Amino acid sequence: MSKRTFDSHFHRSNQAYLKNESGTRTEPIRIGFVLLEHFSMMAFTGAVDAIVTANLLSSCPLYTFQTLSTDGDAVRSDLGIDISVNAALLELDIRRFDLLFLCGGYRTPLQPDRQLLEKLREADRLGLTLGGLWNGSLMLAQAGLMNGYECTLHPENRASLEETCPKVRLSTHPYVIDRHRVSCAGASSALDMMLAVIRQHYGQEVVRGIEEILSCDKIGELPDRPMPTVASDPTLPESLKAVLQLMEANIEEPLGMEEIAGLVNLSRRQIERLFHRHIESTPSKYYLELRITRARRLLLQTNESIAAIAVACGFVSTTHFSHCYRDYFGVSPTQARQNRAKSR
Repeated sequence: MSKRTFDSHFHRSNQAYLKNESGTRTEPIRIGFVLLEHFSMMAFTGAVDAIVTANLLSSCPLYTFQTLSTDGDAVRSDLGIDISVNAALLELDIRRFDLLFLCGGYRTPLQPDRQLLEKLREADRLGLTLGGLWNGSLMLAQAGLMNGYECTLHPENRASLEETCPKVRLSTHPYVIDRHRVSCAGASSALDMMLAVIRQHYGQEVVRGIEEILSCDKIGELPDRPMPTVASDPTLPESLKAVLQLMEANIEEPLGMEEIAGLVNLSRRQIERLFHRHIESTPSKYYLELRITRARRLLLQTNESIAAIAVACGFVSTTHFSHCYRDYFGVSPTQARQNRAKSR
């Protein structure tokens, strides 16, 4: 049987477990986070969460990162927690990084050290992409590195930037990417900013995978809303959502397409057209990928036997399950469990 590939939605859910097929993996992009006194912990962790999750979706790391302070000492965050760092920025060869972010916060002092400014100018001369979280972009502006660039920062610091750095194009957007400059205005926008950076590096499919993991419990203004599934997508026709709900509710004993068609009062051809238009897949392929994805989760997150998992996910035999699993993931279920054990 030829190698199977996942359709869009299930590709995102399974990215971390798919073998890299490009054969041309580049070196990971190297990021340094310079923690300034009283930096925003939430902004920093939001940015880091995005790149750590990106790595989880790849068989090879997409990013490496280090935390830095000017002198190598621990830095106190806005929460009053001292955070240790990997190295002293002023003592490093800045060429070990591709991106450098200055992480500020509401109470971060706004008079940067002369040595820090010179280090930032050196990073610019070497072609690094430079960024600021919260008011970190003000430091870049004070070094003359935002002149002619658009940037954003926290509203509390906008007046200072406008007065002291008139050549900077100040934006009101939550985050801004302008060529080799990146900035966000606060904690809530740091994650979105980093997702936009990742999108530039690795494309929308990786970002969708990250969002699927990190936004599973996003509730907005309705805290009692159930966590989303494909079948709950409000943009889909009600008839298609009914089909998807039937599939999700019948994994152990999969329904035949004629049976599904009868339950939703559609013809098989009508269902196929709905899937082609809205899911970019066929009903049978979607149903199989729904079941193989559930099987992968049970395989790697429980101690259930492979035979029991095969039955629970609607496969006619352990052999059939093993063949399907290998077709999608490139390894047998047994090998997948062994690999998972080695990675812990």
